[in-house]
Amino acid sequence: MKLIFAVINNDDNYTVSKELLKHGFRATKLASTGGFLSAGNTTFLICCCDEDVDRVVDICKENSRRRRRYVPNGIMPERGAGENYPVEVNVGGATIFVTDIERFEQV
Repeated sequence: MKLIFAVINNDDNYTVSKELLKHGFRATKLASTGGFLSAGNTTFLICCCDEDVDRVVDICKENSRRRRRYVPNGIMPERGAGENYPVEVNVGGATIFVTDIERFEQV
């Protein structure tokens, strides 16, 4: 058994959740916040058999996308203090962790 932690941008939360359920995967959703931009995310906890890991990861990849956002340059410390224009950064996509799990129960 595997436990998958999939950190998904809130903009893709509904689509990922719907596709996981459509393919028979149940997930626990936790509200989370990214450290870099303090943006809202949803962390999905998904327990599945070893042979289903690739399918779960594919669902997350296919239904979460990267976006470009403009942020104040104060967030980007490598920028000079005199540069007061927004900086374009990529946000979104998915960050996925897969771990072994010894035991899983739904009671």
